[in-house]
Amino acid sequence: MGNCFARRIKAVCPFHGSPASGLNSKFASKDANDLSTCSSRVSAVSVPSNPRSEGEILQSTNLKSFPFSDLRNATRNFRPDSVLGEGGFGCVFKGWIDEHALTAAKPGTGIVIAVKRLNQEGVQGHREWLAEVNYLGQLYHPNLVKLIGYCIEDEQRLLVYEFMPRGSVENHLFRRGSYFQPPSWNMRMKVALGAAKGLAFLHGAKVIYRDFKTSNILLDTNYNAKLSDFGLAKDGPIGSKSHVSTRVMGTYGYAAPEYLATGHLTAKSDVYSFGVVLLELLSGRRAIDKNRPSGEHNLVDWARPYLTSKRKIFRILDTRLGGHFSMAGAPKAATLAQQCLSREAKFRPSMEEIVKALEGLQDAKDIVRSSGAGQSGGSHRSGTGHSSRRRGSQGTGNGNVASPRPSGSPLNS
Repeated sequence: MGNCFARRIKAVCPFHGSPASGLNSKFASKDANDLSTCSSRVSAVSVPSNPRSEGEILQSTNLKSFPFSDLRNATRNFRPDSVLGEGGFGCVFKGWIDEHALTAAKPGTGIVIAVKRLNQEGVQGHREWLAEVNYLGQLYHPNLVKLIGYCIEDEQRLLVYEFMPRGSVENHLFRRGSYFQPPSWNMRMKVALGAAKGLAFLHGAKVIYRDFKTSNILLDTNYNAKLSDFGLAKDGPIGSKSHVSTRVMGTYGYAAPEYLATGHLTAKSDVYSFGVVLLELLSGRRAIDKNRPSGEHNLVDWARPYLTSKRKIFRILDTRLGGHFSMAGAPKAATLAQQCLSREAKFRPSMEEIVKALEGLQDAKDIVRSSGAGQSGGSHRSGTGHSSRRRGSQGTGNGNVASPRPSGSPLNS
């Protein structure tokens, strides 16, 4: 919380490692292992002294242009106790607006919103802010977070979203405490399906998400999954082109190997990231966890030997499930994860195929206690590792819940 008001984020621009990928874990952001090194260059050009105009924003009849004063009043002057989360973008605040006039309302009245405010000295800037406005202003789907409006006034850049009271999938999977009980098997499959539908919709619209991870999947009151944070989204290849060439961005541990190696981005890059998240849902382990024993830091590398053996698949399952999972569905979900994580992109399924596969795994009725599952395959401290730095999200629908997460992914392409 203090980072939003006192400490200025100082960007560094080390040119170590491959210039093509920008990979350098030493300079990863605090929110995640983000694949970028030159954040100072971003902030220097993103919010110029002569601010850009609304002319860059694609016309959308469903977005409201908010006056800055309205959002200041809606968040009670961006009070510290209104902070829901923080990251490379800046801070997200809880606020209230009138349901009809969409003007500032008193706390506890009207509708709850999440206001994402750009930190003008942060690692992200106008270009990424603009990407969110233009993509979410044009794309509508039940599994995408709804963008209500934006503010561009002087040097202020803000986004106004629907409030997601259940917080992120990351919190539910990896935070400990009475407020965050481990999700059940059926809940995990529901989340996987919802997120898959969101990605499938984007791919149908020729959009590549590029930053699919558990912290960017938010949950509404009924635990419906919705994708948030479109700052790194890119238009997919058109015509005869097979890929989009771009500087590697995203989050370490989720990025596809061919994308890391070449900078060639395709929809199958998102499919690989989906496979990592599905593996996180199955195992309760983070994609990257340096707190685990040697050989278990990288989830995909650790899990591959078990995914290729039907007899060993159960060893990857989250022990916090207590053995309560679908005996028929678990192998199918693990096999699906393996397919998504194919080293060669051409062998990965499409998101439409993934949706169909996951639809067959919903509301499993064969969940029984299996005493032998998840008890081997290395130390299995599921859900431990790097503590989440998200604020809020304490509870199951009340209080300040993080939504949407400020992206830790720097800007560039």
